[in-house]
Amino acid sequence: MSQSKKKDSAPPTVQYFAAVLRLLRERAGLTQDELGALMSYTGSAVSAIETCAKPPTDEFIDAAEKALDAGGLLRSAIKYLRLERYPAHFQGFVQLEQEALSVSSYCTQLIDGLLQTEDYARAMFDYAFPPLDEEEVNLLVEARVDRTALFDRKPLAVVNVILEEAALRRRLGPPEVMRAQYGHLLECVARPNVVIQVMPMNRPGHAGLPGPMKLIEMPDETPLVYLEGQGQSILVSKPQEVGVLTRRYAMIRSQALDPGESANFIEQLMGEL
Repeated sequence: MSQSKKKDSAPPTVQYFAAVLRLLRERAGLTQDELGALMSYTGSAVSAIETCAKPPTDEFIDAAEKALDAGGLLRSAIKYLRLERYPAHFQGFVQLEQEALSVSSYCTQLIDGLLQTEDYARAMFDYAFPPLDEEEVNLLVEARVDRTALFDRKPLAVVNVILEEAALRRRLGPPEVMRAQYGHLLECVARPNVVIQVMPMNRPGHAGLPGPMKLIEMPDETPLVYLEGQGQSILVSKPQEVGVLTRRYAMIRSQALDPGESANFIEQLMGEL
């Protein structure tokens, strides 16, 4: 793909960052090789960012900020560029999630992204279709890790997650990946703002059969529901529809194992590996 086509196909935020980086570099009277040397990068690495062949990493941005004495101009782009790491249909929800007072999820196929280890996420992306290259996987994994800032944000957000037993039993990667993932879930449970419940498969039926969902409560206490599947998403905001889904989620919670039973269940799964 030509450089012009790469620029045209890159997300707008990436294009803007590339243009600002080039402008600051030229104002400083530096070639790409010279800037790269100041940043401990190669000139070709700088070129890749300026031509939008690659999106900038946080480390690259910090190095460029320091080398060009950009006064925060480059570093201020980090939070916006991080959004570009997510699939387009998910970017709007991520912004809401990071601001939410509470996030409540019901997951049927996979462990919730907020609770995934890096190795579990990487193993999951191995099954993506169409297949992803290593760079795409790295960016998606970084994006998953970025979301976990929600756990330590002030004020603390309340996180409730209901996991179908099938999602827990789906083994991605070698046994050590799942063992670490189960251990991470138990560490999350120890947090004062996190509740994890398991919906066992021996339930004859329950209110969650229609599918997964995410409920979020915004700072102004507005409730919203996010539905996602096959690369498509819907953000439900109509009070009547949100009310139905909120009550359905409450029913799912009542039908799942309680938090203590759920932790024991996860420990049992870890022991089976």
